[in-house]
Amino acid sequence: MHFDLFQELALPPGRALTETRAYAGALAEIELGEALGFHAAWLVEHHFMRGYSHSSKPELVLAAASQRTRRIRLGHAVIPLPLHHPLHVAERIATLDILSGGRLEIGVGRGFAPAEYAAFGVAMEQSRSRVDEALDIILASFARQPVTYRGAHFQCEALDIVPHVVQSPHPPLWTAAVSPDTYLWAARRKLGVLAGPFKPWFMVRHDIENFRRAWRDATPPRIGMTVGLLCLEDGARARRLAASAFKWFYQELFRATLPVLEKLYPSYEQIHELGRFRQLMKLGVTLGLLDAFGMAVVGDPGECTAKLRKYEAAGVTNLLCAVGAGALDTQVTRESMQCIARHVMPAFKPAVSSASRN
Repeated sequence: MHFDLFQELALPPGRALTETRAYAGALAEIELGEALGFHAAWLVEHHFMRGYSHSSKPELVLAAASQRTRRIRLGHAVIPLPLHHPLHVAERIATLDILSGGRLEIGVGRGFAPAEYAAFGVAMEQSRSRVDEALDIILASFARQPVTYRGAHFQCEALDIVPHVVQSPHPPLWTAAVSPDTYLWAARRKLGVLAGPFKPWFMVRHDIENFRRAWRDATPPRIGMTVGLLCLEDGARARRLAASAFKWFYQELFRATLPVLEKLYPSYEQIHELGRFRQLMKLGVTLGLLDAFGMAVVGDPGECTAKLRKYEAAGVTNLLCAVGAGALDTQVTRESMQCIARHVMPAFKPAVSSASRN
């Protein structure tokens, strides 16, 4: 299981943190992550989410990171394809792959925020068909031949899309995976899946099992899991620091995603634990609740190592560590990164290399 970094570029209330300092801190953490042996650094793309995420143009931050690092892989998690024209996306992917020297990982997805769809003038009910067409065009661009495509949403005629990616045949492709259907779609499209801390681990584990059963490609399936993580030598101090920080982060996350999850999961209506989870999240987030549902990991190195074993056992190949949930001072985040690298990462065998492309 690889250990990756995951960043939202958050500006929590109550902290004297400017956007300039948040961006500088994130880039410095990526540099430190490379020195400590983290496998990849992922940035999200969100729009109009003041406080929770100021990462609206992650490709620019990744471009900057590509010039400050040499080994760590750089991930875009994810590009909401319905909000972008696929020709622009293909050009951005190739440019980033060139700048990073072939270290790019690309996640795609539908996005989940109605406000984003409304602002960019796209109907949410078209999200799946737009993603399918956009992905077809992006994959065609990797062939280094003029691209012709005629779909319901996008058309192009013999376009020579440049520049070209460095990696062969192309950067590893992933998709954000929330609904059960997306896991099956990802297996058909031969994409890695990026699961997030949107729902209880028992549900994610079930989705992962279905994804692995549906996988038919010769290369091993790639499974990423994002987890809020704070590991310090003093476990009690870690829990004390994480209590309010994680509460803020997950409250913001669930405020945006719970209404969507309720629509996505009619097949889980009869599962008692899910009903309890929904009600508890609406009442209020606590660190104990997040720990019980396997959505956050906090403690000393021994505690964190033991809690992370369940993800490895389920087949997670990339643990996307939201160290400090993006809500703590960068000095605490850096301290935790060092603790993870020193005491936790050595206990896990690295996953199959990302050179296995899909």
